[in-house]
Parts: sequence; C-alpha cells; structure tokens
Amino acid sequence: MTSTWLVHANIVLEDTILLDGFLHMIDGKIAALDKMEHRPPIPMEAYVIDCKQQGYVMPGMIDIHVHGAKGHDFMDADPICYAKIAKHLASEGVTAFLATTMTCPMSQIEAAVTALAAYYQEQPQAVAQMLGIHLEGPFINRSKKGAQPETAILAPNVQQFNYLHEQSKGLIRLVTFAPEKDIDFAMLAELCQKNIIASIGHSDADYDMTMQAIRAGVTHATHLFNGMRGIHHRDPGVVGAVLLTDNVYVEFIPDNVHFHKDLLPLIYKMKGLERMLVITDGIRAKGMPDGVYTLGGEEVEVANNCCIQRKTGSLAGSVLNMNTARKNVEQWLALSLPEQIRLVSLNQAIHLGIADFKGSLAIGKDADVVWLNADGEVEKTFCLGKLAFEKS
Repeated sequence: MTSTWLVHANIVLEDTILLDGFLHMIDGKIAALDKMEHRPPIPMEAYVIDCKQQGYVMPGMIDIHVHGAKGHDFMDADPICYAKIAKHLASEGVTAFLATTMTCPMSQIEAAVTALAAYYQEQPQAVAQMLGIHLEGPFINRSKKGAQPETAILAPNVQQFNYLHEQSKGLIRLVTFAPEKDIDFAMLAELCQKNIIASIGHSDADYDMTMQAIRAGVTHATHLFNGMRGIHHRDPGVVGAVLLTDNVYVEFIPDNVHFHKDLLPLIYKMKGLERMLVITDGIRAKGMPDGVYTLGGEEVEVANNCCIQRKTGSLAGSVLNMNTARKNVEQWLALSLPEQIRLVSLNQAIHLGIADFKGSLAIGKDADVVWLNADGEVEKTFCLGKLAFEKS
C-alpha cells in the first residue's frame, strides 16, 4: 500500500485553484483533497511532499497522438521500447497516452498492434499509462499523405480494419482516415458500431463530403490544418467543416511550426475550450539531440524544433514537449490553469469516455498528478500514484 501526501499545495481543479491544500494518494487513487486546515493526521510511515505553496499541482496530461520518443517508435513492435517511451512521457507531465501507429505495410502495422496489445496487458508501473491505440492510416488519401509512406496507403477496408482490431485485442480507440475514400462510409459505420472515435485526417475531402462524413459519425479531426484540405472561399474544405461543426473535436500541435500561432485564437473562437485537444505528434526524435532520424522508414532531419522528411520536404511529426505545448497555449491564448487543463487533459478524458477516472483531480479518480514548479516546469509526475518522474 503506497500512501503519498502532497501538502501546502496549490491544486488546480476543473474550475478553480485550491490554494494551500493537500492531496492524498493511496493505491493509485486520490483518497482525499481539501484545504490544509481540514487535513487529517498523517501516519508516520507515509511519504510526504511539502510543496510550500510553490507552483501548482495539476492533473496529468493525456497525449492522444504521439508516435514515439527517446529514439523509439510505437511501430518498432518492441515492448521494451514502449516502456522507454512511456517513461519519457512522464517527464513531460504526461500520465496517459494513445500509442499512435502510422501508414506502413499491413504486416508492420499488424506486428505493432500485436506488440502493443501484449504491452498493454503487462504495462510497467511508474510510467505514463497506455490507454489504447490511435491508428493513423493506412486508410488515407495519397494527395494529403504528408510524411506517411505513399506505397503503403490503402483504401478504407472493413475486413482489413477488423483484422487489425482483432490483433490489437480491441485496443484501437481512435482511427485517422480519409472518409472520401470510404465507399458508402462502410468503414465509418464499422467504427461507430464499435464505439471507436472516427477522425478525418490526411484527407482531401471537400466541404460537402466532410459534412456528410460528420453527419455519418466523424467526431474528430487529426492535427488541424495539416494533412487536410484547407479553407478556400468557394470551398471551406475539411478545415472549414470541422471548425464550423460544434460536436467535432480538433487536435492541434501548438509549436508555431505546424500552423502560425496567431491562428490559435481563431480555433478558440470557433471551437471554444470544450472541443480543443493539444497533441504533440511526437516522433522518435522527441527528447533527443538534433540530427537525422527515421519515421515510417524514411529519413527525417530534425533541427530547431522542426522535423522535415528529407525525400519530400514534408513536415514529419514533431519533437514538441507536452508541457511546452501547455505553456505555449497559456501564452498565446492567455488561459488560466483550469482552462489549460481542459485542453491538455480533461477534454481528452471526456472524448475517450474516461472522465469518471481521468482528466482532473477529484476524490476517487486515478492519482495521475503533476507538480509544476514556480517556473512552470515539471517537478514531479505521479502515474497512478507512483512517482514516475522527479526533476534532478
């Protein structure tokens, strides 16, 4: 039984900040949370951290679109690599994630989802928790492939998808695909039937087609602006459709590389806080020095926080740190900490249907807790109550 107390902490709740509070974690759950004046006696054997009212204690962040980190990729089909990625993510304040695959030959995707299913069953402790799989491709549009390998792109196919879903032991939670390539929206219907989030991405659908897909069940847009038809005054495209539709969640990569930071207020005005999702789209180069890395078998040159596929010149994911993403959003939109939490944690939990136990700090929820120091850097990360990262 692991009992941890954070005392004299400024605790970020869903709609307010509890100043000079305490938070008690036991057996992976939040057991108590209140003002210090209401704190019960602490047993001698407990692990106590005095935050001295410095910085803030917030819920762990959830990255629903990340391919890798620290030289490893979820396509490597190696649970040892997966544990190293999950350990690194905790250093960014991420306590849960969707392991994201990419367009590759079906045999490689099958190997990856099979390995991810095995890892999921035997996840190590004191690392970010894998919640499931985000299948990005291979059912996308060649004309908006970005850094996805063109030779492995397939038309949406229910039989092939169901095979992958079976190999994943039902762990696929989100699928990025091009609905304009999905004849009669057959795969979209299958996703909806299985309660899997259907995301439009790497798509060249026009506005009318996108609206049809939304009416048929698309509720998510992958890395907004990137890998999709943009806004034109005679065709609002994918971007226009997803911004104008209230129930569609939009992912975005706030690195000022994937889109101009001054477009963030536009997203905010169109979607509101409730439908915005911060992601990193991090690749194996995340947390590594600048240099040449691989993504989907292609070389990617990383320099100055920018990842460029050498062969095509396309952007190829990012090396964005999730806490840096949070700070960028804070600065560019002047958001309070409770508002920031919506974009990096609570919205993700709501969208995934796990807000009963993830996404915010409350009694009975999972003890996924991050202490930010006075500079806004991650001081400590607890994943299910276990200390997963401590700033040296």
